[in-house]
Amino acid sequence: MKKNILFVLSLFLVVNCFAQEGKESKKERETGTSVYYLIRHAEKDRSDKSNKNPDLTKQGHNRAEYWASVFKKVPFDAVYSTNYNRTKQTAKPTAKAHELEIKTYNPFGIKMDDFLKETKGQTVLIVGHSNTTPNFVNRLIQRENYEPIKDDNNGNLYIVTISGDSKTVQLLTVN
Repeated sequence: MKKNILFVLSLFLVVNCFAQEGKESKKERETGTSVYYLIRHAEKDRSDKSNKNPDLTKQGHNRAEYWASVFKKVPFDAVYSTNYNRTKQTAKPTAKAHELEIKTYNPFGIKMDDFLKETKGQTVLIVGHSNTTPNFVNRLIQRENYEPIKDDNNGNLYIVTISGDSKTVQLLTVN
């Protein structure tokens, strides 16, 4: 019972945080403030170990839909995903809800300076992997703060805000 109450309270706080983000988006655009939401793909099908590009499981599709509901009030300007089934399937419900096309990116080939210029003043969702998502956060904040995500964790949410020379990051676990 206590876990359920804590879960509901946590979810309420997270949703309110996102609602506040939505209210500030016009101001952020005017000041050049960029906000990046980074998540790892949802649960993937592990039944065929030789499959390098698996789809999401039913649980994974449910999590992708859940992310879309969590992000409902976030005014995304763009949604990025690596070019894998599991990441695109995770990004799809959110992109669809915001009427955005998914832009694919190569996490190992992205030129961060160009990406930052292209997305300046925007609110962006970036879907990656257990190793590429924390690495992307580290590159955004120009510090090596985050290690790869544990394999059984599909609920990390990193929120990076860049305004001028100020860079902040929040790490939430949304399960």
